[in-house]
Amino acid sequence: MDGLRRWRGVLAAGVLAGLLMTGCADVPGPSSGRGGSAPHGSVTPETPKVDQISLVATGDVLLHERLWTTARRDGSAGRWDFAPLLSGVKPLVQAADVSLCHLETPLGTPYSGYPLFQGPPQIAPALRQTGYDVCSTASNHSYDKGAAGIDRTLRTLDAAGLKHTGTARTPDEAERPLIVAVRGIKVAFLSYTYGFNGRPSPGGQTWRAGKLDVARIGAMAKKARGLGAEIVVVSCHWGDEYSTRVNGQQRSVAAKLLADSNIDLVIGHHAHVVQPLQQLNGKWVAYGLGNLVAAHREPASRKAEGLLVRFTFRRQGGRWRADVEYAPLLVTDTLPVRVLDVGRELRRPGLPGPLKQRLELAQRRTTETVTSLTTVAKPL
Repeated sequence: MDGLRRWRGVLAAGVLAGLLMTGCADVPGPSSGRGGSAPHGSVTPETPKVDQISLVATGDVLLHERLWTTARRDGSAGRWDFAPLLSGVKPLVQAADVSLCHLETPLGTPYSGYPLFQGPPQIAPALRQTGYDVCSTASNHSYDKGAAGIDRTLRTLDAAGLKHTGTARTPDEAERPLIVAVRGIKVAFLSYTYGFNGRPSPGGQTWRAGKLDVARIGAMAKKARGLGAEIVVVSCHWGDEYSTRVNGQQRSVAAKLLADSNIDLVIGHHAHVVQPLQQLNGKWVAYGLGNLVAAHREPASRKAEGLLVRFTFRRQGGRWRADVEYAPLLVTDTLPVRVLDVGRELRRPGLPGPLKQRLELAQRRTTETVTSLTTVAKPL
């Protein structure tokens, strides 16, 4: 994906108009040019290689109903706009060479919340405008709307210019690792989930979403290397909901994945609260990034707190090693809802006392959790 930042923000106007209209149920397939997505698993032309690239990743995108209200309020002329909701993280997301989001649920209409989610498709162009390049999509909600939900979601991401990994429309798509060129460096993104809330694979098509299996992940990482990937990133949907503690499956799977020479980084989602960072075999696992955006309506709880991580990969002796920095995030509860970069907000003069106290709590709790298994991670 050469020139990722050079073309940031360029989207096809027609696609945007269609996606932002209230009630948009479906969108066209991939469009040409920078505003559309290249075929899944493909790479863009080469440019001269560099010795350093940065990757930003954030937590779950979970569109509760309160966020629909925010998008309606922030839009105009009947159009919904999720971009203002995400504007607080835009500077950090756009500054990275490549940025990864995690889309928790299918997209389409009619919109629905728990237990079978389907989020407004207008979130896709907003994510792209914020600066995201890739979305991981394998989650326990992948099958909430069946095969049609998966197909519709991936078409929506394609139309917004977001590449994706984790769910698939065809067996061939499922077997091709997503590889993007980042400043001339081929980076592979893989995505898997612990399960699907007991829901069966649509039509018995088990290839529709990646299931968390170490052997299968290792085989796909090896395939990605064979296709030229120099860095392989694995997203894992795992862990115990609402717990900051790393469970046994997370520890076991992370250790095995990072013992694999073909895998360079593991990024976790699902718990909806922040979990620790840890270095294993000289490589990093972010066990849980909490929420990028959600509306659990518990403004004082850890569910309102999230994490943005930035990994700076440097070439060392023919391999890539990463340093990690992090930024605590906070999702506000009052309308209109906003995602705040906690550190940046605390540097603003004249903050109201209650907001300052809440930001300080988020900063303290997140820092304590993130650094509980490492002393190397640094705040942004």
